[in-house]
Parts: sequence; structure tokens; C-alpha cells
Amino acid sequence: MGDSKEGGAESPPAGAAAREGLSLLSQGESEEPSAQGSALFLGGNEVKSRAVVKYSSAPPRTAFARLEEKTDLKLPPANWLRESAKLGPAGTTILGNSKKSKPFSSFGMAYDFIDSVGNDVDVVSDSENIKKLLKIPYSKSHVSMAVHRIGRTLLLDELDIQELFMRSSQTGDWTWLKEFYQRLIDQKWQRKKKSKEHWYQKAILSKFLYYSINGDGAAQPVPSAAEQQESSSSDQTNDSDGASWPAPFEMPSSVSEDPSASSQGLKNDFVRNILWTFEDIHMLVGSNMPIFGGGRYPAVSLRLRDNNKPINVLTGIDYWLDNLICNVPELVMCFHVNGIVQKYEMIKTEEIPNLENSNFSTKVIKDIAQNILSFLKSNCTKEGHTYWLFKASGSDIVKLYDLTTLCEETEDKYQNPFTMPVAILLYKVACNMMMKKNQNKKHYGTIRTLLLNCVKLLDKSRHPQIIASANYMLSELFQLDEPKKEESSESPLNENSDESYSEEEEEMPDSDENGSYSTSSDPSDDNKAVAIIKSVGELSVPEKYKSIHQIRPSCTFPVCHDTEERCRLVLSYVLEGLKSVDSSIKKESDLPAADPNTPIPLKYEDESTRGGPEGLEKQMALFLDKMGSLQKGNYSSQSGMIPGSWQHKMKLQLILKSSKAYYVLSDAAMSLQKYGRALRYIKLALQSHDTYCCLCTNMLSEVLLFLSQYLTLCGDIQLMLAQNANNRAAHLEEFNYQTKEDQEILHSLHRESSCQGFAWATDLSTDLESQLSVSCKCYEAANEILQFSDLKSQNPEHYVQVLKRMGNIRNEIGVFYMNQAAALQSERVVSKSVSTAEQQLWKKSFSCFEKGIHNFESIDDATNAALLLCNTGRLMRICAQAHCGAGDEFKREFSPEEGLYYNKAVDYYLKALRSLGTRDIHPAVWDSVNWELSTTYFTMATLQQDYAPLSRKAQEQIEKEVSEAMMKSLKHCDVDSVSARQPLCQYRAATIHHRLASMYHSCLRNQVGDEHLRKQHRVLADLHYSKAVKLFQLLRDAPCELLRVQLERVAFAEFQMTSQNSNVGKLKTLSGALDIMVRTKHAFQLIRKELVEEFDQPKSDESTPAADSSPSLNREEVVKLLSIFESRLSFLLLQSIKLLSSTKKKTSSNTEDDAVLKTNKQIYSQLLRATANKNAALLERIDILVHLLDQLARGGGGVQ
Repeated sequence: MGDSKEGGAESPPAGAAAREGLSLLSQGESEEPSAQGSALFLGGNEVKSRAVVKYSSAPPRTAFARLEEKTDLKLPPANWLRESAKLGPAGTTILGNSKKSKPFSSFGMAYDFIDSVGNDVDVVSDSENIKKLLKIPYSKSHVSMAVHRIGRTLLLDELDIQELFMRSSQTGDWTWLKEFYQRLIDQKWQRKKKSKEHWYQKAILSKFLYYSINGDGAAQPVPSAAEQQESSSSDQTNDSDGASWPAPFEMPSSVSEDPSASSQGLKNDFVRNILWTFEDIHMLVGSNMPIFGGGRYPAVSLRLRDNNKPINVLTGIDYWLDNLICNVPELVMCFHVNGIVQKYEMIKTEEIPNLENSNFSTKVIKDIAQNILSFLKSNCTKEGHTYWLFKASGSDIVKLYDLTTLCEETEDKYQNPFTMPVAILLYKVACNMMMKKNQNKKHYGTIRTLLLNCVKLLDKSRHPQIIASANYMLSELFQLDEPKKEESSESPLNENSDESYSEEEEEMPDSDENGSYSTSSDPSDDNKAVAIIKSVGELSVPEKYKSIHQIRPSCTFPVCHDTEERCRLVLSYVLEGLKSVDSSIKKESDLPAADPNTPIPLKYEDESTRGGPEGLEKQMALFLDKMGSLQKGNYSSQSGMIPGSWQHKMKLQLILKSSKAYYVLSDAAMSLQKYGRALRYIKLALQSHDTYCCLCTNMLSEVLLFLSQYLTLCGDIQLMLAQNANNRAAHLEEFNYQTKEDQEILHSLHRESSCQGFAWATDLSTDLESQLSVSCKCYEAANEILQFSDLKSQNPEHYVQVLKRMGNIRNEIGVFYMNQAAALQSERVVSKSVSTAEQQLWKKSFSCFEKGIHNFESIDDATNAALLLCNTGRLMRICAQAHCGAGDEFKREFSPEEGLYYNKAVDYYLKALRSLGTRDIHPAVWDSVNWELSTTYFTMATLQQDYAPLSRKAQEQIEKEVSEAMMKSLKHCDVDSVSARQPLCQYRAATIHHRLASMYHSCLRNQVGDEHLRKQHRVLADLHYSKAVKLFQLLRDAPCELLRVQLERVAFAEFQMTSQNSNVGKLKTLSGALDIMVRTKHAFQLIRKELVEEFDQPKSDESTPAADSSPSLNREEVVKLLSIFESRLSFLLLQSIKLLSSTKKKTSSNTEDDAVLKTNKQIYSQLLRATANKNAALLERIDILVHLLDQLARGGGGVQ
């Protein structure tokens, strides 16, 4: 019920209010009463009433002609029953000749003001019905009305039982109701004929009104007798009333589909439609009351009264309500005696309730209105049901029956003639709510309820178009393109207390304090009644029935907890829609042309009429042909649907919706890593889309974008299947499973197309290469579609995503071919030459990388472009490795091909670094490329050093190139940054320094002559040795390398000693060499620690040697290095003893030298004994050496 504050709001100025309310006015409306609110104060009781004219077909108002006394109204005026400019197109209706309300009058109004139905308005009805309801407590006459609920709105129509049963006896349509009525209500029913007096009064009123507009009091002869006119007019009325009841069976589908067809009696026949707010009740009322100008006010109503019959309460309420509804401030009454005019009297509207003999309380009328509305709203709870409000003549009991439930007990539930108009109205209200662009989601529950009730009412075989359209709209309520996290935000749909209530409440009777609704068990007919008002007197008690606020229609929107549930609901509606379309095609084999007057609101219809750019279909046809479609040139329906027919339009929309739902399902399955299921769903999406392409005569760019998205997702799925080959059996099982619903949808698609256009994209292959190539083809196809119709620029985000995926898949395929080439290379043992198969794989891999790089560069994706350049560099290195000689290792030289490919690899790595620009853009990628570049330089230098191409180059040239490559490798080897790769970088740098030192050491040994160069090499060798030692000392897992470098340094010192002549110089060099020996203690401690850990490990497997469990320590190498170390230490100590002894003889005694000599002799002696013991364990030997080195450090043998 509306807010009571609105009814009592201050009324705006007449003109302003009129402009506000008259959106559908005819030209003549300017003379109508202005649409304004009026508050009437009557006897201290305030009643708020506001009337806004929404539509009027009345001509400009003219002043009524005051008739002279003694005018005989029994004589017809000259203009009687004739058209006149003053009457306008409404003709006789405006003068009240056809006062009888038509059975579907409220539906005609509801169709015209669809915006008001379901939400804003409480009641839609003829003013006569409103008046009849509000007079119930005062009147003994019978009341019979049909009540229908649409959302919050109740539609009231007169249900003329006599008229119905007259029709029933002729056609047999309403026999079930007639039997029910006779059995339970009036066993002796017979048609009551209207009295002669009734027709006499009707004719006199009609003549009086014609006299009043004529302005000429004289009676003029007419062609036929008055009685004939009366009988003809009454016959006319009867005929028109009879024709207004639609036959439930005989209607052809084209007519019954059109709710505005005049033969249905669903026209809005009222002269004016008024939005009337009475207290807090909002009503859309139809009125035919004649309104005239004249008197003290711009508008008056004109009434004819018999002077001999005083005005009673019923007449007073009638006049008062008519004037309130039409916002007429004054009433003019003309009194007559036996048809002879006596006098006129003018009464203000607010004075009517206080007239003599017709006193009534406006407050009571207000209470009656509120109670009746509450009673109806509380009990007419089922949308789509026809309720019957009935009060027998002279009875005080008002009963409410559910005719739909009674009708369903009969053989044909579609016998209720209200079914079709109600279904159409439910459909139209839902359409209207759907069409509002800014529709709040909270109304989705209401729309869904309207549509479900509409579908429930209709016979599928008779009304396939509306059922298909309703199901399509139901599917549109569920947003498929919501972001993933939107599931949680759907809950507000169910938090609106106004829109939802529990299903159980629907049937619950109210408690006694809210009115006695409980059914009495005494009378047999009460068992059939939904609710009963035991006494009409109850209606006058304020708020006797107030349960309206507790009970509302069930409009909860289903909460879909996950995407799959939402899509499945959508597909269930789509399937129902497709079944309706297909069944109508089956039945109508010749397919008549669609009725142009029947609009089917479709979401994309407006866009399709605009048409896409020319040639789009042609491009699409070429594209499908290129993709290997089996339907070349076949773009017409196989089932024979006519393009433009409603079936064609509807099926297109339903198919498109199904493709979207399957796409969303596929995307959801993809995120759950259910790749077999995802492929099945995307296959169905593409099959739906393929059928759409076959049917569509005007391709939309939006639909092409969908196809591009589907193919992109399909590419993703194929790639993921390729990368998850281990689970192939499970994926295959999911792929082959199909629900009954999916099978039925596919069956409907196959009626139009073979659905094979994209079969190539959705095959589940077991071959990795074909899966990757299908994925790539999907992305290429998606990209090609984006080139149509400038879709690329309209959807830049999707375009970037497609190109990224293309770049990625090309990288994947490139890596796949590269790994295959590497595998072939590792298998190749005997043959030195590179096989053709390898070269083909290189070319394929290189081509893929090149295209991928181009993809990433075209969207300025520097990081990914750098990664692909890096992979291309790796490919070049594999090519280089393939060209290395596989024959005799001793004759092997670094070949020009190797150099060429390594240099190419370097170029690609440098390009990758240039692509990135700086490390800040992507530190991880930058470090990775840097490392690979360093590795390439290092590998190239190592190979040139180990397999020097002396047959082609001079030694000096090779040394220079090696040195340059090593220094470049060192430059790109970041030893300072703390990262997971830091130990590797330190090891690499240490190895580079070691190799350079070894190279300079070797040069020094082999060089003769140029002293400057020798000195330079000596300095460089010493420098690199010391740097290598420093770096190796930082590493815990390279003790052998550290030991080797130190031994080489000792050898370098020994080599220097050979060129020295003086004993002092030799002693100094020897002292330095022994100092290096002392410093190797750190390496031995690391080796000892690893050996101890190895020894302490539990020997779970006796057969496995302990050394194998520690891959970082090579026992053989340790033994070898230990032996060398012992021999070199022995040699240095012996030389030291010799030199110190000879020096002692020549010079006076030196205490310090004596101590050193003594220590060295002791250590030498212990060392000889230790080395003599061949059976000593490795750990024992290391312990002895560490002990000796400690002694040497303390004794100063190593002091320079």
C-alpha cells in the first residue's frame, strides 16, 4: 500500500499539476479538470483525495444547457444518439449510454499504463466497481467481481454471472462454474430480466444529457419511435456486452497472441483514465462520467433526479465518489416529475455527505476502502489465479473463491477465459520492467515471478511465441558476464523485505486480531472459499483487516552459489524456449508470415535493425571457409524457418544465450582445472555459435567478438591439456560425458546446422604437438576475427590478450621443437654431421620464436619479448653445440660454425637486454637474461681455451679472444646482489678468474723473449689467482676448486723460483708458497666436515657407498689433490730446509731462521712418516695435514 503522506501532500497549482500528470493527453484535454490534489474537510473528518488525469479522449468541455421548466424529457431531442463535434470520438459513451463495464476493462487500462502495474498502483478498475465495493456495507444488492493479482497490483472486473451463464448455455464454456454456483450458492438460479422501469429511466437520462449539450430545449421528431430507439439501444448494449467475452477455444493463435486485439474486448474504452489517490490507496480508475462547464466552477457533474424519490445514502456515496475520482468540485442536479423538468440545484462536492436523507461518514468510507483492499491483498496471493469476490443479494456475507483452482479440477484447465489476458499482462509487465535500462537488480525477483506465472498459465501448444519469449527473458535475468566475485553480492536481492517472504506464509490464515478469515465449517460452500467476511459491518471497523503489510507476493530471486548453478538455470530456460520454437515450426510446416503487430522485445533487436558494416557476412564466410568449415556457403536454416519470422528471431537470441552460458561454464571449469569438462563446454559454445552464424542474416560485431573470446578460451584449454598430459584419462572421461539437457539443446541446434564449423578446435587429441598447434590456430582465428569491422580498435583489451596468448603459444611450440632438436642431438653419437631432421626442427622453432617476438613487440610487451629473445639465444646455443665435432676429442677444435651460432646467441641476449632497457622494469627477467649471456660468453671462451682452433688462428689471437670473452662473461655475472643465483655467480666468477690465471700462467711458461709481456702476464696471473681464491673461499661447497687454485698458485711460485738466482729471493718465494699452503687449511676443514657428515649418516643401504650420497664431494678428486698437496708440501719444506741450512753456514747464526729451520725439519719428518703409511684413511690423512699446517703457521715457516 502506498505511503499515506503522499496522498496528503500539498496540492500544486492547478496548471503545474496538470502538466505533471497528463503524459498521454489528447488535444482536447486542456479543458478537462486540472489534475490537482484536493483535501476535503468534512464534518471534522479529513479525507485526503488526489486525482491526476493520465489520459482523456473527451473533447473540450462546453457549458451545460439549463433546460426550461416543463421540458418533457420523454420526447427525444433532435441530436439524440447522433454524432456531434461537441461529443468528439467517444460518441455516446461520454453521455453514459453504455454504462455497463466490460469484463476485461481493467486489463485494457493495465496494458495502456503498464508502468504503473505491479509496483506503484494498488488497484486498477472501472470507477463503477470501486463504488460498488465501497457501498457493500450500505447495500443489499449482490456483488460479483473477478480479482487478479499482478505484483502489488489488484485488477478488479465485474463478473456478470447472468451474462456468463447465458453464454454457458449456448457454448458450454463455463459449465463448471455454473454447476458450482448452482450447487453451492443458488440452486434455483434463473436469469433475471431487467424491468421496464429500468429501460425507461435509462432512456430519460440519455435524452436529458443530449438536451443539455444541444442547448435547444425544443423536442424534434426523429425517424422512429422512442420505444424502438430504447429497445435498439438496449439490444446494442446486450450485443456488445456479449461479444466482449472471448471464447477460450475458437481463437486463432495469431489473434490470441495479440493482447491489443479489439475482438478480445481488451481495449481501454474509458473516456478518461485517472490516477486516484484516496488516503494511502493508489488506484488507476477508468471513468465515463460526463463533465460539463458552467456554474461557479470550471467543471460540474450533471445528474437527473426524480423529485418524488429522495436521495438515499447509496446515491449520495455514488455522486460523492464520482466527483472525487474525476476531481469535480460541484454537482448540478436537475429534478423532474414523470419526465417533466422541475428545477436545478447546485451542490458542492464536500457538502454531498451531509445532504438530507443521505448522511454518511467519509471516515467510514475510508475505513471500508482500506479494509476491503487489505482483505483482497491478504487473500489473493497467487499471481495468475482468478479470484471471485461474491456477495449474494440481501446477504451480509462476502466470500472469496479461487476460480483457477476450481477450474483445474475440471477436464480442461484452459477453460478460464481470464487465463490469456492475465498471462499477457504478466508478460507485458515483466517486459516493461526488463526494458528499463537502469532497472535495479532488486526487481529481478519480481520479474522472474511474473514470467514464471505467465508460463504456468499458458498452453505450450497454443502460445509458443509468448512462452519462448518469456523463457528468453528469464534467461536474461541471470547475468552471465559478472565478475567471479559477484556471487557474494547477489545476496542483497533477497534482503529486500518488501519483495520476499517465505513460501509457507502464502497459505497461512491471519490471526483473529487481524480479522476473521478462518473458514466456517457449517455451510458446505465455505469449504471452497479462500476467505470469508462474516459480516459486512466488519468493514466499517477501522483497521479490522490490516494484514497487508505482512503478506507480499513471493518474489525472491534464487541465490546461485556458484557460476555453474547460474548457467544451468539459464540453459534450462533456453532449452524450454528452444522447445517452444521448434514445436511451432513442426506444427506450422508452411510457416505463415509473422504477424507484424506482435512485438517481441528482444535485447539485440534494435542493434540488428541498424545493421553491421557491409561485407561482414562475406568476411565471416571466407573466414569459416579458411577454418575448414564443412558448411561452405550454407547460411540458411535446415528446418525451414523463414528469416524475419518470430521463430527465426527468437531462436537466434536463445542460441546466442546458450553459447554465452556454455562459454561461462567452460571458463569456470577452466579455473577449477577441469580441462576435459572445459573443452566439452567450449565445444557446445562453438556449436551454438556456428548454428547462429548459419541462421543470422545480419551479423553483429558484438557476436563476432563473442566468437573471438570463445576461440581464445578454447586455445587456453588446449594448451592446458597439452601441459597436463598425465591426467589425460580423467580429462577424456569428462569430455565425453553429456547431460540430457545438453543433448536436447544440441538436438535443437542440429535442426538448423551440422555444427561442424569449429570441430577442428575442439578435438581432444593425445598428441602434444597437435594440441599445441590447435591451440595456436585458435588464437590465430580469434585474432583474425578481430581484424573484421575494426573490432581490434573497439576492444583493445581483448586484442592485447589474444596477441599475448599468440606470443605465448608460439613460445611454447618453439620450446617444444627446440627440446626435440636437443633430444635428437643427444641421441646422435656416431655421425658428425647435423641431420636434416635437426635442421628442420631448428627452422620451425626459430620461426615460432620470431612470430612470437613480433606479437609481443606489436603490443609493447618488452618483458615477454625479452624472454622469447632469450629462448632464441638458447636455440642458437643448441645449434652451436650440434656443430661441435663428435669424433676424436684430441683432434677437436672450436669450429667456425660454433663461433657463428654462439655469436648469434650473444646478439639475441643483447637484444633482450635492450628490449628491457633497465633492470628496474623486470629484475627477475633481467637477471635471467644476464646470466644466460654470461653463460654464453663463458662457454664460448672455455671451448676456445680447451679446444683452441690453432689450425686457423695464432695462439696470441686465441688468448686475446678468450680473455675478452671471459671478461664479458664476468661483466654480466653479478656477484654482489643477494639472490638465489648469487652462489652460482660467485662460482662462475671464481672459475673465470681461475681459468684466466691458468691461461696467463701457461703463457708465462711457454713464452720466451719479450720481458715486458712476461711481466704483464705474471702480474695478471697473480691477480686472477688471488681473486679466484677470494671467491672460492666465500663458497662452502667448492673446497676442491679452492685447493686446486691454491696448488696452481704454489706451482706458479715454484715456476718463479726456477728463474731466481739469489738464495734470499728463493727463500722469499718459498716462504710465500708455504704461506699459500697454510691458507689451504680452510679447504681441508671443509672437506673434513663433509667427510665426517658423510660418515655419520645412517647406513640405510649397505650396498650404496657413502660417497654416492654426497654428490658435492668427489672422493677420487680429493685423494688426487691430497697426494699432489702432500708432494708439493714435502718439496717446499725440503727446499726450505736446504736453503736455510746453506744460508746458516754462510752467515752468522740467526735465531729466527734457526727456529724456522727446526720447525720445518720436524714438519717434514712427520710428513714423510705420514705419507709412508699407505693404508691411512682419507680422514686420517686430512687430520694429519691440518695438524701439520697448524704447526707450520705457528712455527713461522710460512712467514715471508
